[in-house]
Amino acid sequence: MTLALETTDLKVQLRLDDDWFTVCDLSHLLPGRGVAALLPDGRQVALFRDRAGELYAIDNRDPFTGAAVLSRGLTGTHQGRPFVASPLLKQRFDLASGQCLDDEGVRVTAYEVRTA
Repeated sequence: MTLALETTDLKVQLRLDDDWFTVCDLSHLLPGRGVAALLPDGRQVALFRDRAGELYAIDNRDPFTGAAVLSRGLTGTHQGRPFVASPLLKQRFDLASGQCLDDEGVRVTAYEVRTA
């Protein structure tokens, strides 16, 4: 018996400049887990879907180490703000804004996300 992933007609899209870029099928995003995707310009983005169904996208590159690992970090909330903690040095990044919760001077790019 072969099991197939459930697919939907909904696609996850990111706003890049003035246009929307389709990244993947919504069913590829599991609540509480991140996924890395390659953008047309060669950058990587980390996509997240929380248990309430909200979507987030930030740069996948950890600014403290330079490694593309944020999609593999642990997700959680702090004072009502969703975050991902880097799997390397554990700094937390707000998924909505990209702001580092442990160092106010550091931020990663956050992208506008939608389903279409």
